[in-house]
Amino acid sequence: MTLSHKILLVEDDAEISEMLTNYLSAENYEIHCAPDGETACRKFDRTQFDLVLLDLMIPKISGMDVMQYIRQSSVVPIIIMSAKDSEADKTLGLGLGADDYITKPFSVTEVLARIRANIRRTTQYSSTATDSPPVLKAGDLQMNPGDYTVTRRGMPVELTAKEFEILKLLLQNPKKVYTKEQIYSLIWNDAYLGDENAVNVHISRLRAKLEDDAHNPRYVLTVWGIGYKLGDLS
Repeated sequence: MTLSHKILLVEDDAEISEMLTNYLSAENYEIHCAPDGETACRKFDRTQFDLVLLDLMIPKISGMDVMQYIRQSSVVPIIIMSAKDSEADKTLGLGLGADDYITKPFSVTEVLARIRANIRRTTQYSSTATDSPPVLKAGDLQMNPGDYTVTRRGMPVELTAKEFEILKLLLQNPKKVYTKEQIYSLIWNDAYLGDENAVNVHISRLRAKLEDDAHNPRYVLTVWGIGYKLGDLS
């Protein structure tokens, strides 16, 4: 029998927490609930989770602070669940390290779809296949898809699942320019609905981790009016 994935559900609304727990448990996920930020951080330290479902408006420690705490030591997929649906809130959440953002009220089927997509993207790198995927190199940048690592000038670069996916896409196709629509469809594995902000934020985060000067990038270049491409690092 396939082992269930462990999910940390951080939600102070008891009704929502119970609804998600019942639904996701029926889908063979192991759910650990935390009603506040303090409990969430404590549980995260004690258990290795495959994904975190995180409400922003929680007591004791805010959802944003919980996310920053997690990102200090882990690139586990984090999906924000929030009643705040403004572009500013989404940008802030994604900018601090979230992989996805679901606006309340939501359907449980939508939550399940997002969970499956994010876990699938992460677990594909821990495959035990005999043939390891080739190491990707560009200048002083090196990516090993087999063990999910990236180094620049020999130093490790910690990327989230989506940041890793975007960089991998560019490294595998160094001459190609990708539109925001193409990146969203390929990385989020979802239909593009004009939400280019998600792509912009992840590109910005990727540059902040890779570039010496994010305002004058060498690795991830903007092709104005079209999209993004890998820089010429030869």
